[in-house]
Amino acid sequence: MSTPARRREERLEVRLTAESKALLSKAAAAENKTVSAFVLDSGLAAAAEALSDRTEFVIPLDSYNAFLEALDAPSTPKPRLDRLLNTPSVLD
Repeated sequence: MSTPARRREERLEVRLTAESKALLSKAAAAENKTVSAFVLDSGLAAAAEALSDRTEFVIPLDSYNAFLEALDAPSTPKPRLDRLLNTPSVLD
């Protein structure tokens, strides 16, 4: 995930141990990024993941009604899926 090419005016400071800083430095170097870019990209990805199930989706009423109809419609048989779910796996 790369950050937008906008002027960055805000700062974020963090205190950490020498070991944590060394680990972040190694990870940043492995991805050919500065520590700041690595921390920012990783933090933004983690924030998006943490908030992903809290997002509100707004759709027009006709689309919502079509969605409800699809949910209420009887299911259609899926023989391949049924076979997959009822065949023992190599882990069984």
